[in-house]
Amino acid sequence: MTGALDGILVADFSRVLAGPYATMLLADLGATVIKVERPVLGDDTRAWGPPFTADGTSTYFESINRNKKSLTLDLNQERDRTRAKNLIDQADVMVENFKVGGLERYGLDYPTVSTSNDRLIYCSISGFGASAGRDLPGYDLLVQAMGGLMSITGEDSPTKVGVALVDVLTGLHASVAMLAALHERGKSGLGQLIEVNLLSVLLASMVNQSASFALGGTVPTMMGNAHPSIAPYELFQARDRPLIIAVGNDHQFRQLMHALDLNALAHEDRFSTNSNRVTHRVELKAIIESKLSELDADDWHAKLVAAGVPAGPINNIEQAFALAEKLGLHPISYGQVASPINLSRTPASYASSAPPLGADSQSVVESLNLDNPHSGT
Repeated sequence: MTGALDGILVADFSRVLAGPYATMLLADLGATVIKVERPVLGDDTRAWGPPFTADGTSTYFESINRNKKSLTLDLNQERDRTRAKNLIDQADVMVENFKVGGLERYGLDYPTVSTSNDRLIYCSISGFGASAGRDLPGYDLLVQAMGGLMSITGEDSPTKVGVALVDVLTGLHASVAMLAALHERGKSGLGQLIEVNLLSVLLASMVNQSASFALGGTVPTMMGNAHPSIAPYELFQARDRPLIIAVGNDHQFRQLMHALDLNALAHEDRFSTNSNRVTHRVELKAIIESKLSELDADDWHAKLVAAGVPAGPINNIEQAFALAEKLGLHPISYGQVASPINLSRTPASYASSAPPLGADSQSVVESLNLDNPHSGT
């Protein structure tokens, strides 16, 4: 079975997370992705560990580089710069996240390479934008801090999200942009430059929190596990441990009150509408937790689910995988964390794990005629 992107060649000059995540999504869907790496060291994430796999590979690197071929090139060497240029000349898509302007000195910037390949879709990923971000490295933690995410995360002090979420979101936005550009190229026959930066992605991805400032002039603050606009929608303590209750509308609130045997509260003015519940969230939480203290979290979970109330335990990663498997989602496929994208005719595939450094250099050079492009495809 061929993938949806079968026949698309991607020259991947990116490293760490945002770019490699985007290109892995394309590879999962059938694109041929050539991962260009430095000799000896390779992608920085090859050294990010522990943990490592049984054969000594960084699990971080493995998580974002499956289905790719590794080509090592030293761009300071003329032969390898020529190989890089010849690869880009054949590519449908190029992805890079060098320091802003970093590829200009190698002649691999968009204005240069697009003159010989006007069908090329060139995706440039930076931390803070192409014009103002030259002196700011695009590390996820730095963007979480400077972009405001840490100011709304945590309870008593600014807290980062437990995964490099901004990088992942940037990779997703970049992949959407590349697919859009490929679709447009089918009509115009021309490629184009895509610029995506972590700061802009974060500001857009904070959705309601960003809109509260942009549209309402309100600067959000950290609220722990509570929600600024919905209640009850947070963590609640049962007799033995906490659980999440996520009530999204008035009907669900009435169901919650019924399950807790607190029907009368559903009709009190202070709790009858979501806006009123947000205003009185502190006293509402105290009432709910007083009732929850009568039973263990598992007992309440069963009761609330039966009543149609969104609720659940705080799972660790192992428990989360077990839940997904129980639900028939099969989160691990062929030894890989499965792609969440499900296509009925051209599904994601898992042809290979992340490649050893430079493992495909010779075969890529030969198959794409990188040393003699005029006789190639």
